[in-house]
Amino acid sequence: MADLIIIGGGLAGCEAAWQAARRGIKVDLYEMRPGLQTGAHTGGDLAELVCSNSLGSNLPDRAAGVLKAELRRMSSLLMTCADQTSVPAGRALAVDREIFARSVTQAIESHHNITVIRKEMQEIPKTPTIIASGPLTSLALSQAIRQLSGEDHLFFYDAIAPVLRIDTIDDRIAYRASRYDTDKAGQGDYINCPMTKAEYERFVDELISAERIELKEFERDLEMGVKAGRKEYFESCLPIEILAQRSRQALAYGPLRPVGLVDTRTGRKAYAVVQLRQDNLAGTLFNIVGFQTNLTVSEQRRVFRLVPGLEKVEFERYGQMHRNTFIYSPAMLNPTMQSKAWPDLFFSGQITGVEGYVGNIATGLLAGVNAARKILGFEPVELPRTTMLGALCYYITHASPEDFQPMKANFGILPEFDEHNQVYGRRPRSTAFAKRAEEDLGMVLSAFE
Repeated sequence: MADLIIIGGGLAGCEAAWQAARRGIKVDLYEMRPGLQTGAHTGGDLAELVCSNSLGSNLPDRAAGVLKAELRRMSSLLMTCADQTSVPAGRALAVDREIFARSVTQAIESHHNITVIRKEMQEIPKTPTIIASGPLTSLALSQAIRQLSGEDHLFFYDAIAPVLRIDTIDDRIAYRASRYDTDKAGQGDYINCPMTKAEYERFVDELISAERIELKEFERDLEMGVKAGRKEYFESCLPIEILAQRSRQALAYGPLRPVGLVDTRTGRKAYAVVQLRQDNLAGTLFNIVGFQTNLTVSEQRRVFRLVPGLEKVEFERYGQMHRNTFIYSPAMLNPTMQSKAWPDLFFSGQITGVEGYVGNIATGLLAGVNAARKILGFEPVELPRTTMLGALCYYITHASPEDFQPMKANFGILPEFDEHNQVYGRRPRSTAFAKRAEEDLGMVLSAFE
């Protein structure tokens, strides 16, 4: 008999399983794939990355970088795997998706305290459990969670960007560069496709008028009893065609902004730039940064080939939409990721309302540690709000119904400094936040050793 059941073999579930197992807890990890696919995943490995291969900034004075630093100090398995499978991405941490997922799968399946069960879990066990089923939670489990909580689920639609073959990109037009990296002329981590104003205007016109896929699958889900409290896009995953509809300049000031990019071959700055980011270690695949989309496959081929340098590009994977589900955490969870009503039940990952790969890993780590502590007879740990993970968990468990939206790591959720604080007051705000988070995590770090 397992001591702990974890539902979901994504980022959060795998990190939770590892943390509990390394503390001597026997874990049964349930993952329904590949027997039952989600519509967004493509394989059967654990911890498969769907939307992007980037885990965000690695800089120590950026919110995502602070959260990564905290995870590394708390011995995160998935951060170790990400660091070991990284691909060039400028100041960000990006990974080879297949090798990353394979690395996590091998670590989880080889741990003597973890049993991976390839089966859909349709109900919530009455034994210690972590639900880390993610945004694509099956309908049966969604219904079980809803019945348990008495709360309607909230939905937002998410989108995936296309992946292209590098050998079909026209390098006579596209050029290598990372933003502001003037010392790496022609050797930058990103492939950049420059656009003139006329090319940009034509692209926007065609993008706005292009045919989209009808969201019939989502409507069928609703008819089967999962009620949508909200039907909207989450801002950080907004489909590019929806963003273009808001303003004709939205893309030029958003994902296609040319800031910090100069074509070293011409010395000129383009009106707009489409960036491609490496997607695998071999460097044969690149994804289009910020091009999440719901266009039909034929329209993706037609419209995206209007981008200079991509006229004859071949698609390894097309963009698509999928349904993301999250619970109303303020009514259900404590900042420890523990259920308020059922002490043996924990939640982690995107289903709690955290956004981004690193946030999912982080809440999985905390849930795994705290579930293990409870089983072993210790009190769950609540992290200081001055740490990035502590602030993230506090936000999703204390937000008002009007304001509750999926949240990623950012300095805006951290407590401000007292105006009389002399220790941090002379430093840049981001550096001060990062230093305080580092010091305050140290006060509770022993619980994660």
